[in-house]
Amino acid sequence: MKRFILLLACILTISTIGAEQQARRKKVAVVLSGGGAKGVAHIGVLKVLEKAGIPVDIITGTSMGSIVGGLYAIGYNAHSLDSLVRNQDWSYVITDRENLKNQSLSDRKKQNTYFISTNVTKTKRNKLAGGLITGKNISELFNKLCVGYTDSLNFSRDLPIPFACVATNIINYEEYDFHSGRLPQAMRASMAIPAVFSPVRLDGKVLVDGGLRNNFPVDIAREMGADIVIGVSVNDHPMGYDDVWGTMSVVNQIVNMNCKNKFDENKEATDLYLYVDPDGYTAASFSATAIDTLIRRGEDEAMRHWDEIMALKKRIGISSKYKPTILHPLNPKVMTMKQKIDSCVFVDMTPQDERFLRQKFHLDKLDSINATLEQQITTSVRVDLFYQTAECQLEPTKEGQVLRIVAGQRKRSRFHAGARYDTEEYAAVQLGLDVPMKTSTPMNTDLTLRLGKRLMARGELTIHPLNFTRPTLRCTYYRNDIDIYSEGDRDYNILYNQFQAELTPINLNLRHFNLRMGVRWDYMHYRNKLGSESSTLIALKNEHFYSYRAQLDYNSEDNWYFPTRGARFKAEYAYLTDNFAKLNGKPGVSDVNANWRISFTMGSRFTLQPMLYGRILLGTNVPLVLGNTIGGEWFGHYLEQQMPFAGIGNMEYVDNQFVAAQLQAQQRIGSNHYVMLRIGGGQQAHQLKDLLDRQTLLGTQLAYYYRTLLGPAGATMGYSNHTRQLYFYLNLGFEF
Repeated sequence: MKRFILLLACILTISTIGAEQQARRKKVAVVLSGGGAKGVAHIGVLKVLEKAGIPVDIITGTSMGSIVGGLYAIGYNAHSLDSLVRNQDWSYVITDRENLKNQSLSDRKKQNTYFISTNVTKTKRNKLAGGLITGKNISELFNKLCVGYTDSLNFSRDLPIPFACVATNIINYEEYDFHSGRLPQAMRASMAIPAVFSPVRLDGKVLVDGGLRNNFPVDIAREMGADIVIGVSVNDHPMGYDDVWGTMSVVNQIVNMNCKNKFDENKEATDLYLYVDPDGYTAASFSATAIDTLIRRGEDEAMRHWDEIMALKKRIGISSKYKPTILHPLNPKVMTMKQKIDSCVFVDMTPQDERFLRQKFHLDKLDSINATLEQQITTSVRVDLFYQTAECQLEPTKEGQVLRIVAGQRKRSRFHAGARYDTEEYAAVQLGLDVPMKTSTPMNTDLTLRLGKRLMARGELTIHPLNFTRPTLRCTYYRNDIDIYSEGDRDYNILYNQFQAELTPINLNLRHFNLRMGVRWDYMHYRNKLGSESSTLIALKNEHFYSYRAQLDYNSEDNWYFPTRGARFKAEYAYLTDNFAKLNGKPGVSDVNANWRISFTMGSRFTLQPMLYGRILLGTNVPLVLGNTIGGEWFGHYLEQQMPFAGIGNMEYVDNQFVAAQLQAQQRIGSNHYVMLRIGGGQQAHQLKDLLDRQTLLGTQLAYYYRTLLGPAGATMGYSNHTRQLYFYLNLGFEF
C-alpha cells in the first residue's frame, strides 16, 4: 500500500511539473496563407512540426490555409490531412455536378452524353449567384469533414485549437475575420475566389476570398495571444512584363497583387517564415502528381529549417524532449458517426415536398443522423424535388438538437449539347432541354433532338413524388438511315420512320439499379430500300407492334467509358404483338436479351473485363426489322437491338439466336490515354437446339482512346473470320 501511495505521489509530482512547464511556455501560432491547390504544401510543413514536437496553440489561415487550418483545429493531424487530400475526387469537389453515386442511371448517362449543360431561364435573385461555381459540392464536403462542429460555435472556446480565418466583404472591400459562426461556412467564405466560386452572403455582407485583404493573417494570430508565430506562404513569384499574356495570367496578376496587402508587415511579425516555392503549379493544380509534389515540397522546406525549428522550441520554453499530445484524426468512418436529433424543420420548402421527404427517409421516426444520410437527403432535395441547392444543418435548441433541411431556389430549365464525329455517320449533334414543371406534384419534362444521319426527336414526362417509382410517359420519333452489311460488304441501305410511344408506370430508381415495366407502341413507316437485287426483292410493308416490357439495369462501374472496377448488368424481356395478344394471327414473339460485364483491376493501370451477352428471339414470325444485328462499338448505337462484336465494324444481321463472350484488356497510359485489346467469340442459330452446330464467330480488335472534355477520341482496328477483312474506325465525342 505504501508503495502504491509513493508511486501515485511521483506521478502527481511529474504531472504537476509538466503542467507548470506547459503553463510557463509561450503560446505558438501557425499561420497558413492562401493559394488554392498550392496550399496543400501546408500539410507537409505540419508533418515536420509534429515530428519536431512543436505544440500548436492557435491556428489562422486564409483560403486554402483556412481549410487546412480549420480541419487541423478540430482534430485532423497532418497525416490524416495528407490522406484526405489525396483521396478526394477534386474534379467533382470543385464543380457543381451531382454525385454520380447518388444519381439514377439515366442521369449518369446524361452526364456522359453532353459536354455542355447550362441554365436557360431567368429567376428571381439567387443568393448563390455570383460565380461560375456555386460551390455546393465543396460545401457538402466541408459539412461532412466537420461533423460535430457544424453548429454556430466560438472558434476560440469550442474548438480543440483556437482558430480564425479571413474573408473579404466586397460591399465595402473590408477584411472580415471569422472568430465564430459555422465552421464549414467560414472556410467556404474564405476560399470563395471571386467570379469562380459564388460568394457567401451573411448578415448583409457578401464574402469572398480573404486573400484580397489579408492573405497571411499573422496579425490575427498575434491578436489572439500568440507569443511565437510560424508562418507558411505559397505565394507565386512576381510576374514580369513577359509573363502577363492571356486572360488567366491577367487574372492571376490581379489576384497576386491584391494578396500583397498587409503581407510585408505580417511577414516581419513572423518568428519563423517558411516559403514553399509553388513553381510549375497553380491554384487549380489538384492532380495526384501535383498534390504529391506540393506536399513533399512543404516537408522539404520545413526540413531545411530544422535547426531553426529546434532553436524555436527552446524559445517557446519547453524541453527538447517534450512532445505535445498529437491531435488524432477524426474517426476514418466519420460518415457512420451518428448525432442525436429531436425534430426536423424544413426551410423554403412546400408542404408537398416536406411530406415526400418525411415519407422517403422516415423522418418522423428518425432520432439520429450521420453524414451519409445527410448527403442522401440533400441529393434527393436537388434531384427529386428540383431545388438548385440543399443543406442539412444541426441546430441546438432548449428542447434538444434540431435538423434543419434547407432548400434553395427551384431549379431552372437546363440546356444540354453534345457533338460527335465518326467515320460511319460523320457529324452528329444532340441537344437536350430539361424543364422542371411548377406543379404541386414534382414533374419533369425532358426534350431531346438528335441531328445527323439518324434523326431523333423525343419528349419525356416523369412524375417524381413517389419514393418507390417515377412513372414516365415517352414519345419518340426516329428517322433511321441504316446501312446493312453482309460479311463485311455493304449490302443495302434502308430508310424508314419509326414512331414510338411508351408508358412506364413502374420506374424504380435506386443507387445502381433501374427497374422499368410498361407497355410500348411502335409504328414502322418504310420509305426506301436500296442495294443488292436479292435484298430489294424482300418487300417491306408498314407495320405496328404493341409490346409488354420489363427491364432491369444495374451499373456500379466507376467510369462510363473506361471502367476499372464495378460491374454492369442489363436484362430485358419483351413480348411483341400487333393486337395486344398475337402477332399476325399467331402467338407473339418473346425477346430475351442480356449483357453482363465486370472489371478486375491488376495494379493501378491494367484492367481485365470479361463480358457475356446475347439475344434470343422465340417465335415463328419474327419481324425482319427487329431481327438480331451485331457490329460496332456499343450496344444499341444504330438500332435498339444492335450488339457489338470485336472485329466487326459495321452492322450485320445474324440469326434469331445469338450468344457471345468477350474479353477486354485495358491499359491506362498516363492520366487519360487508354489502349484496349478485345477478343470475342459468338454462336448463332435459327433454332436454340442448333446453337452449337454452326461455325464459331471469332474476332479481335485493337483500340486507342484519349479521354477529353468532349468525350473519348480515338481509333479502332479489327478483324473477324466473319468479314475476313480489316476495318478501321475513328471516333470523337460521347456516344449517342
